[in-house]
Amino acid sequence: MIRAVSTRRLGAAALLLLGAAFSHSALAHNPMCECKAIDAEQIRCTGGFSDGSGAPGVTLDVIGYDETILVPGKLGSDSTLTFKKPSSEFYVLFDAGPGHVVEIDQADIETP
Repeated sequence: MIRAVSTRRLGAAALLLLGAAFSHSALAHNPMCECKAIDAEQIRCTGGFSDGSGAPGVTLDVIGYDETILVPGKLGSDSTLTFKKPSSEFYVLFDAGPGHVVEIDQADIETP
């Protein structure tokens, strides 16, 4: 009888620890993206996640206010994308999948 109770308690404790590990991982993986003007004509965006991981290959599109894709792109192996600043109003969309999207309006891009 004692052995059965101990096994159940160990099983319950293991499930609680496993659940805590999964919830911690889910909370620590938020998308992050930052865009800065290199000069008057070029902008560099860097994407990644709050756990410190990069985002190579993740979609990063430059989109006009009329929803036209002005510059379709993907982050390079260094998790960056550099593009020519569009002449029309735009925003940047970092899209790593459902729940992992960041939008940056042109007004929020740092200038040199």
